[in-house]
Amino acid sequence: MQLLETGIDGLDQIAEGGLPAGRSTVIAGTAGSGKTVLALQFLVDGIRRYGESGVFCTFEEDPADLVANVSSFGWNLNQMIEDNKIAVVDATQHVSDNVIEVGHFDLSALLARIENAVRRVGAKRVILDAIGALFPQFSDANMVRRELRRVQSGLRLLGVTTVVTMERTDEEGGVGRFGVEEFVADNVIVLRNRLEVEKRRRTIEILKFRGASHQKGEYPFTIDLRNGITIIPLSAIELVQKSSEVRVSSGVPELDKMCGGGMYRDSIILISGATGTGKTLMVTEYVKAAINAGERAILFGAEESAEQLRRNAASWGVDFADAERRGLLRIICRYPEIMGLEDHTIQMKRDMEEFKPARIAVDSMSAFERVSTPKSFREFVIGMTSYIKHQEITGLFTNTTSMLPGGESVTETHISTITDTIILLRYVELSGEMRRGLTVLKMRGTWHEKNIREYAMDRGGIQIGQPFTGVHGILTGSPSYGYADERQRLATMFPTSVADQSTLPA
Repeated sequence: MQLLETGIDGLDQIAEGGLPAGRSTVIAGTAGSGKTVLALQFLVDGIRRYGESGVFCTFEEDPADLVANVSSFGWNLNQMIEDNKIAVVDATQHVSDNVIEVGHFDLSALLARIENAVRRVGAKRVILDAIGALFPQFSDANMVRRELRRVQSGLRLLGVTTVVTMERTDEEGGVGRFGVEEFVADNVIVLRNRLEVEKRRRTIEILKFRGASHQKGEYPFTIDLRNGITIIPLSAIELVQKSSEVRVSSGVPELDKMCGGGMYRDSIILISGATGTGKTLMVTEYVKAAINAGERAILFGAEESAEQLRRNAASWGVDFADAERRGLLRIICRYPEIMGLEDHTIQMKRDMEEFKPARIAVDSMSAFERVSTPKSFREFVIGMTSYIKHQEITGLFTNTTSMLPGGESVTETHISTITDTIILLRYVELSGEMRRGLTVLKMRGTWHEKNIREYAMDRGGIQIGQPFTGVHGILTGSPSYGYADERQRLATMFPTSVADQSTLPA
């Protein structure tokens, strides 16, 4: 079957090439799900990318209002209408009209108007927006089905590809109000706008394509003023990333030795630890290494302001402000709560496309995890890591564990299998004193040291010392101590006289 490319980012991927040409596609969704925007973008991209004119027929909203509403996306529909690229058919009902269901009803006159518009501009694409506004006053579902089929057949004879938008009353209910719409249309796309963790999350699902294959399931999408609708299809992500043998420095020489000579250039590194263990300092060292190598870096902050990050770096002898002036560093700080994870994904990709960094750091990923569901968070991480690897960028993420001693966190559970290197920072209690331990838990494709080594933080940064000896259970948060022999253990537990008595035979 011939497919018509929509031009909408992500839609052609999940549709495996585009919409079936010459057929009708119903786009159904509740209020605010993006039906009209998707339909208009299909029309506008057809003109801008493929030189295909179109017809827009509206049944509910005044054409002038629609033109004004989408102007914020940079779509100058008035100019396209003047250039004879778009023809508008106004089928809206006037507020003073009284409609009564009496006898036979058909859309022959409307079809004639649409046909005239199609021939006038040589249209290849037709949009019927909110066609359900014609039917609420009619109670006969069979009549609705008959007339929808008449519209579909009439437009197919014209050789155009049609998109019809319809309202749904429930996110999980039937496709249309009458329960027949999905059976009449050749293709059905369902848009949803669910409330998750006090934020709206839009998804798109291709329910059916007659005679054509498509990706199954729901895919998140977002709407912004720059690109309109952008769908994020994880199914389009392929495991074809390159694997570099080039190593880069972490900024801590001793850590580089523990990692067999440094980090791989296109790897994803996770730094996990409790608050105060030095994760942000580790990020600072990592960024400093990029600056010293003359490489560009982006630091995405999710919990601290850019000014605070500059001040913290200065206290460790790193001048972020100077690096920014030289064009080697960009600090971008946004609270995770200000937008959905899909919007964060798109915005962070744009930032990387514009600045073209060799390294990026996100401090911290657990801040994004707290404002999302497990599924949406994992999609966010997969989308980010896949893009970073395709661009051969070195990525470093930090994660905050909930317990001071350590232990597995929710974020670690979701992304540990996706990352290439995991470095754990842990508190270690010894003789009533809190000390810090570091270990390389995992590093793909290379040897790495297995010891848990003590480290300290000072004005010179992170100083890694010797491995802990005689201490077990550091990573689980329940350290225990080992001794050379039983006599040594008893000598530390009891007075000398008692210890001497312990050597006597029973």
